[in-house]
Amino acid sequence: MTPNTTPSVDETAPDADDERPVTPKQALPNGFQVQIDVRATVVPGGRHIVGGSPLRVLSLSAAATEMIDPDGRILVSSPATASLARTLLDAGVAHPRPMFGPTESDVTVVIPVRDNQIGIDRLMSALHGVRIIVVDDGSRVPVSADGAEVIRTERSAGPAAARNLGAARVLTDFVAFLDSDVTPGSDWLPRLLGHFSDEQVAMVAPRITAMRPDGGPMARYEALHSSLDMGRREGPVAPGTRIAYVPSAAMILRRSAFDGFDESLQVAEDVDLCWRLRSDGWVIRYDPVALAEHDHRAALRAGLDRRRYYGTGAALLTDRHQTLASPMVMNTPMMVAMVAALTRSRWGFGLMVAMIGFIAHRLHQRIAHIPDAPRVAARLTAQSVGFGFLQMASALCRHYWPLSILLALVSRRFRSVLLAVALAEGVVEWMRSEMLNPDAPVRLGVTRFVAIKRLDDLAYGTGLWQGAVTGRNLGALRPVIGRWGSAALPSSAAGRRPPE
Repeated sequence: MTPNTTPSVDETAPDADDERPVTPKQALPNGFQVQIDVRATVVPGGRHIVGGSPLRVLSLSAAATEMIDPDGRILVSSPATASLARTLLDAGVAHPRPMFGPTESDVTVVIPVRDNQIGIDRLMSALHGVRIIVVDDGSRVPVSADGAEVIRTERSAGPAAARNLGAARVLTDFVAFLDSDVTPGSDWLPRLLGHFSDEQVAMVAPRITAMRPDGGPMARYEALHSSLDMGRREGPVAPGTRIAYVPSAAMILRRSAFDGFDESLQVAEDVDLCWRLRSDGWVIRYDPVALAEHDHRAALRAGLDRRRYYGTGAALLTDRHQTLASPMVMNTPMMVAMVAALTRSRWGFGLMVAMIGFIAHRLHQRIAHIPDAPRVAARLTAQSVGFGFLQMASALCRHYWPLSILLALVSRRFRSVLLAVALAEGVVEWMRSEMLNPDAPVRLGVTRFVAIKRLDDLAYGTGLWQGAVTGRNLGALRPVIGRWGSAALPSSAAGRRPPE
């Protein structure tokens, strides 16, 4: 095989109607490396890879297979290797391992702040070697920041407008946004900037963890289950996937790709920006190897009020992005199976089994060309059904809780189902966040976690309905149901947290 042999990759997508932006792709530079995701399944023989979010099955030609070393790494050294690396990155079955990129001198940090001098002092002491612009968004007492350019507005216009005001003064190729209640690690910029050696990347974000994880129950819950923490797994950011967005509390952007936050949004402006960048064909990466600490709200009432506030943004996102903010995305057989299970009846159980069998059959049909297809199809079916149950349970307890409670009041059978679902979903989330998490910063216990999780869901759902009713847009409550043959492969976004 010569270095320029063209690789071939055939992709089986979960939905034939999956519309991803088609834009000219910038070639990856020589020296760039790509690592196959350790959670992806490489079928014996190396010719097929199952992974990504949504889940995909890729079939590789012999030439493409030979470009991958035994450790699952690809070194870009030719147009062929660059093409293969890009394909695997786009499918979400591999992650970038760039070895070079911009430097800190290419970045300007913009910090919006209002009435948080303590946060500014803390943040300024953590930033070194970069130009800093602080935008005082109408603080009652003007904010000072030694070593930074300070822009002050007499009236608060909101964080989106403050960030845009600061970004307009940036002259470097990259702009980093940090909120005043965030403190990044000392090496966050070097760890993230290498991603921009891929000219398709517009934004990179670090993992956000708790600044003070220990404390009362709400502080511990935030440390385990904050809506700002996208988790331990790296990956691409896109709506409808495991990482649907990254928060503006800490992010770096390519200035040529940044066209501003929507200043009419007082909440969810970061989600809107992420989704607009994706619709324009840009790539967004989340890399938890870089860390930033956030000063979470420790009081229960303050934390829940913030969740309610986040919920109000769903209707605004629906106005701009239609179905991307939907609480549930399922194909028809999965939805039928979930609803049948909720009936807790013999006929419902039979219908659920029939639908799961149909899903398994469709899955096997689509991957019958790969070795050991029956075993792989069985595993993917179990994964798909598990995600489906989690998605349904989350929607009943979070997005649709007013309807769930109303139905529980008139139906004893549904009441018992709802209690079981609320408990089971809470326990699963506790296991993910604490019990099975080797990096759990604190211990809260299953009882307290489930209790606060249910209050969290009630608060978010209240904001969701508030925004939908006042905005006269119920689209944020409308599930997306695909046709019978669509989405045969499970999406790991099924249990995702909603945009906040």
